[in-house]
Formats: sequence, structure tokens, C-alpha cells
Amino acid sequence: MESILDEARLRRLVEIGPWLISDLDLETVLDRLLQTAQEVTGARFAALGVLDEQRRHLERFITRGLSDHEEDAIGPRPRGSGILGLLITDARPLRVADLSTHPSSFGFPAGHPPMRSFLGVPVLIGGAAWGNLYLTDKPEGEFDAADEQAAVTLAAWTAIAIEHSRALTAATERQDALERALRGLQATQAIAVAVGAETDLARVLELIAKRGRAIVEARTVVILLEDDEELVVVVGAGHNVVKPGARIPIAGSTSGEVMLSHQPARISDADTDLRIPADRLGVPGARAALIVPLVYRGRALGVLCAFDRNGTFEFTEDDEQLLVAFAASAATAVATAQTVQADRLRHSLEAAEAERKHWARELHDETLQALGGLKVLASTARRSGDAEAMPAALDQLVEGLDAEIENLHAIISELRPAALDDLGLQPALEALAERHRVTQGIQVEVHLDLPDPRAGQLRLAPELEITIYRLVQESLTNVAKHAGADRADITVTAADSRVEVRIADDGSGFDPSATSSGFGLTGMRERAALAGGQLEITSAPAGTTVAGVFPIRYAR
Repeated sequence: MESILDEARLRRLVEIGPWLISDLDLETVLDRLLQTAQEVTGARFAALGVLDEQRRHLERFITRGLSDHEEDAIGPRPRGSGILGLLITDARPLRVADLSTHPSSFGFPAGHPPMRSFLGVPVLIGGAAWGNLYLTDKPEGEFDAADEQAAVTLAAWTAIAIEHSRALTAATERQDALERALRGLQATQAIAVAVGAETDLARVLELIAKRGRAIVEARTVVILLEDDEELVVVVGAGHNVVKPGARIPIAGSTSGEVMLSHQPARISDADTDLRIPADRLGVPGARAALIVPLVYRGRALGVLCAFDRNGTFEFTEDDEQLLVAFAASAATAVATAQTVQADRLRHSLEAAEAERKHWARELHDETLQALGGLKVLASTARRSGDAEAMPAALDQLVEGLDAEIENLHAIISELRPAALDDLGLQPALEALAERHRVTQGIQVEVHLDLPDPRAGQLRLAPELEITIYRLVQESLTNVAKHAGADRADITVTAADSRVEVRIADDGSGFDPSATSSGFGLTGMRERAALAGGQLEITSAPAGTTVAGVFPIRYAR
């Protein structure tokens, strides 16, 4: 259709189009639409009716040109009856010179200002009616074709702007949903990153409390774990002085209910809704709370409680989703640490029991049998009554006792070498190597580069020294008993931030995986792990190498 608009109105319509599309706020767009419609048509009053989902009635009715007093006097907004309904049933432009003479006119309610001329155009989005633009009471008389074309153009711009706003709103909602999902994934990952390879339960719980507090910006976070029929506070993080060891019953407490139901609880009024006051946990004056269960493989381990969000106190639904996702990973970390702790205790008990069996066997097979033989020798000499044979028997008895005293001394040295306590690691390792040379007939070479206390250098920490000593001791014992080796090389060096230990032999080798359950290797690995070190055992027919790396620590 050829344009019949004058240059000024065309320029105004061209100018308003990009502005309508660029604005992201729909209410601002609609208000600007009505204002521009008044400007380009000269209408005193403008209105926009928005259809409901069924496109049968007006759901919203936005006006411009009426005073607040007139708005109040009119009363309820129209629903689309009378002449307004014509554009709903027949979505085409409609011009009326005098509303009072139109057959579909219902008249105006009391308090409504007089209106005569009318122009209505539909707002179509995707070919379907979204609403209608109504213009009334042009001072110069009735609306003409140019007014209609201007209104249709404005309606088209409006449709584009609304579609644009809808797309942006949908994109924003999708982005918000993706951000919530991403924060959930980040929360899930956060505990794995924070905990990493950490398996110490106390450290894991501390990291969970601190990281959980940061994720939801809580003033205080408390972790409670199940213990029989109670929940016990194990760790806290934040502004309050949390009470580790404090206990609350599972039955009758909000935290207990969350744990048993596996459902989170968001509490806006802690004083009213918490069945047991937060000050029992060391969080006095708490105003709001968010409690989520720590569930691992369907079993609740306890709960994570966040108190008082920074700034607003109350936690949001988004906070709840984040903390629930975080708690799922946290529960896995806690369960893993608990398992490792239980395994360590079990291995330690097994190792201690195996150690007892080992020394009991040593004493039985060597010392007790030798002492038994000496007893038989003394008894035989006494019964014989041969005075001439007695000195020889006594000499033999003394020689045997000397040998067993030396044997007991060796066992005591194996259990706890005095040189390690009195002189340090280097002399103790040198003495250990010399004993194996003498008793086992193995060539043992020692290469040590360790701090020398005699030169004023700090000794290594006692627990690190005993770990290294036992590692070398157990390795040499294995060489003597199992390897059939002629030579063993021991290298221990302390440099920078770590101590490196290497024991290599030229024996027949073995399969480490096949003997991993044995006490020797289990004990070695256990000691290395407890010292924060790493142990690698490689073996082949040409020999075995035990290599350990430990973080260096010095005696205080």
C-alpha cells in the first residue's frame, strides 16, 4: 500500500522503531507506544488491550491520557465487550467517526470522559492477535487513512518489539537456568577440587564447612554427623564460636528430620521454626537457616546447616539448590574419608598384630629354643656329678648365654634402635646396614646425605626419622628373607623440601601385586601414607627397588 503519511510522521515512525526494539523492558515499550500513537495521530486518549491466552477477552488494559481521578471514576477495566470486542473477533483495523452512533457501542460507564472518534488496530504476532491498539477523540474530528496507516505501522513495530522482548526474556530465563545448573555443577566440583586427594576426615570436614559457607554466603556453617541416636557437631566455619562435640537428638529436632527424610529445610524464622535453638550448636542469635542432608548411596551421614545469609539473612531457593548439590559431593567426600579412616585403623591393627606374631616367632624359634638347649646342658652337667666335666659345661653355658644376650640385644635394636633416639637417622642406618652385612652376609652399600646435628643442623622430625628407618629396615629384611640377593644399595638424601629414599637389590624379584596383602608391604605403604609420602615398589627378575618420597619436616 502506498504511503499517505506526511514526512514528519514518517520520520517519527522510523525513529521510534529501532528505539522500541532496543528497549528490553516491555512496560516501557508499551507506554512509549501509546505516547507515540497519540503524537502521530493527535488522539487525546490511547489504550492498549492485551488478550488472554484464549484470545477471547482482554486480560490487561493500559491507558494514556486519563487522569488518576478519571481512572478511579471509571472503575473496573473493560474486558472487550461492545466496540472493543469487534477487534477481538475480527482482527482488522477499525475506524469509527462517532462511537455513540455505532451499533456495537455499549456507551460509557459513569465517570468516563466523553469520547467520539475511534481508531482501533490489532497487534499481530506471528499472524495471531496479541492485543489491540485503541485511539479515541481526535480534536480535529475523525481519524483518517493516514492515522490508520500510522497506527498499523506502530502496531507492527510493537509486535516486533514484543517478540524481541519475549525472546530476550526466554533467553534470560534459559541463561538463568543454565547459570543455576552451572553453579550446581560448580558446587559439585568445588568440594572435589577443595578436598582433592585429602582423606583425613577432620581436614575434609573443615574444607567442606568453609567451602559450603562461601557458596551460599552464610555467616556460619555447622556440620553434624550421626552418632547412635544423636547428631554431634564435628566442625563449624564462620563468625560464631561453634561447639564441636555438642549433641542434639535426632528425634524431635529439625536437623534430625532433614536427615531422616533426606529433604532440605529452608527456615526464615529460626526462633520459631527450629525445634532446638541454634545456640545449642554455638550459633546464638541466628535468624534464618538452611539445612540440607548429607546423603551417600541412600544413607544419611548427617546434615549441613547454614545460618544467616550475608546481607539478607534469609536463604533463597537458588541457595537451597546450590547447597543440596554441594552436599551430595560433600557426603561422598565424608564417606570416603570415613572409609579410609576405618581402613587405616584396621590395617594398623592388622599390622600391629602381625608385628606381635613376628616377634613372638622370633623369640620362640631362636631365643626360647636356644635357652631351652642351655637348660638341658646345665641339667645334664648337674646330674652327671663329673667335677672334671663341669668347667667345660659351664664355659659352654656362658658362651651360649652370651650368644642369646647378643641375640636379644639385636631384637631390641630391631624394635627400637637406641642409635636412632640418641644419635639420629644417619648413625642408625649405618648401624642397621652393618648388622645385615655381619648377620646376613649381604654386601650393603649406604649413601646418605642427611642433616648433621653435630654440625649444628636441625634433625629431621622424629616421626619422619622412624618412618624412613622402618622403610629401610623392612626392605633389608625382605632382601635377606626372600630375594636371595648378594648386594643391596641404600640411598637417602634430604634436599629442598623433600627426603628421597631408595633401596635396591640384585635379587630374584617378585610380583608386588601378588604380595600386596602381606604385612611387610602393607606396613611400608601404611607408614609412607601416614607420613604424607609416596611409595613406589618395582620388581623384576634382576632385582627389586623400593623408592619413597616424603615432605621434609624438622624437629622442633
